Amino acid sequence: MAIRENFSYTDMDEWLNEKRVTEIECLVPDLTGVARGKILPRVKFTQERGMRIPEAILGMTVTGNSPTDDPAYDRAISNIDRDMILKADPGTITMVPWATDPTAQVIHDCYFADGRLVDFAPRSVLRRVLKLYEDKGWKPVVAPELEFYLTAKISDPDLPLKAPVGRSGRAETSRQVYSIDAVNEFDPLFEDIYDYCDLMGLDVDTLIHEIGAGQMEINFLHGEPLGLADKVFFFKRTLREAALKHNMYATFMAKPMAGEPGSAMHIHQSVVDAKTGWNIFSNEDGSPSALFKQYIGGLQRYMPSALAIVAPYVNSYRRLVRHTAAPINIQWGVDNRTVGFRVPESGIQDRRVENRIIGSDANPYLALAVTLAAGYLGMTEHLEPTEITHGSAYEMKYELPQGLPEALGLLRREEKLRGVLGERFIDVYAAIKDLEHQEFMTVISPWEREHLLLHV
Repeated sequence: MAIRENFSYTDMDEWLNEKRVTEIECLVPDLTGVARGKILPRVKFTQERGMRIPEAILGMTVTGNSPTDDPAYDRAISNIDRDMILKADPGTITMVPWATDPTAQVIHDCYFADGRLVDFAPRSVLRRVLKLYEDKGWKPVVAPELEFYLTAKISDPDLPLKAPVGRSGRAETSRQVYSIDAVNEFDPLFEDIYDYCDLMGLDVDTLIHEIGAGQMEINFLHGEPLGLADKVFFFKRTLREAALKHNMYATFMAKPMAGEPGSAMHIHQSVVDAKTGWNIFSNEDGSPSALFKQYIGGLQRYMPSALAIVAPYVNSYRRLVRHTAAPINIQWGVDNRTVGFRVPESGIQDRRVENRIIGSDANPYLALAVTLAAGYLGMTEHLEPTEITHGSAYEMKYELPQGLPEALGLLRREEKLRGVLGERFIDVYAAIKDLEHQEFMTVISPWEREHLLLHV
């Protein structure tokens, strides 16, 4: 659900008056999931009911560069640096808890001058997929689980990250998975986080300590995909700000520390009938439905081709290696955390599948869009899954691309995903990721200097 259900512009103005807001942070999630936009005085925000920023904002790498010699990219994004028109989604209005003066933040949708949604904007891509479900009379329900690391602040990017010092005055040096005491080491930080999330209406649920040193996981209550994507987008920003207040970093890098597990964004997903509310993954007798198996079949068929979207950086593939608490293939199983697609034990109405392939570094809008797209294609194409996996899938062969160039090649060639997600989106996204990989290849790593400098 949205942060504020059924909010109109009038409702939003009354809410801003009640909160005595003086400034509005007008936000647009870009392809990396970074918040772009402008900060407006309250009066100007109300008068203009929209603003303009360059279309190229949605076509930049994580370093802020844009492709210059990619024909498909050039066809999608204007070379005259034209503006998009941004319109606030009133249901996303919320406070900025860390601001000194009363400040609100609101997510905007991007439009072309003729009134069409900008089709390669992340929110637009997710809306496109949700419309396919709506046309079938289906409503997807999702619940993200987001892993992240707390680290000590460090100014030199050439130095490795370290676990932060907690209340005891010591940093973690051993595995503290599910340890309550290890979470309590950072009580002041987490008290702020829960206060911030409560003020913003983010509906966070459980907090646990994960396997890595300083690695945590936050779970969100289940709900409608666009609203949950907004909440994950807000949460990432909120957590970083709260961590800085407590003199540490919070990172959603997929693999921030050598020798420690990576961080995932596990997404639980089910589908209900829009009229009856019945979970279409279950038959009336409680058995798994044909659609449930086809949904898993779709995940197995299309997620390898979509990996560049849910593992979007060179670093993402350092997480997807054998025996590191991350999947290496597209197997599925019941209550089996070694597979790519886990089916938790559940009741009839709660039957769902958990996509464990997605990294915490993925854009939440795109991650939700592509996993729902894969499941949709599985149901509409009547795809059957493989046999269920009962043992450890870590011992089985790799079935996922093992690097960004390979993943981008699969993404570009998958015509069904191009049709569901949008051709221009795929062209823009792939061009940006190609450029990011080129930029990465200009950097020489410490491993190369250590092992190659004097030995080859």
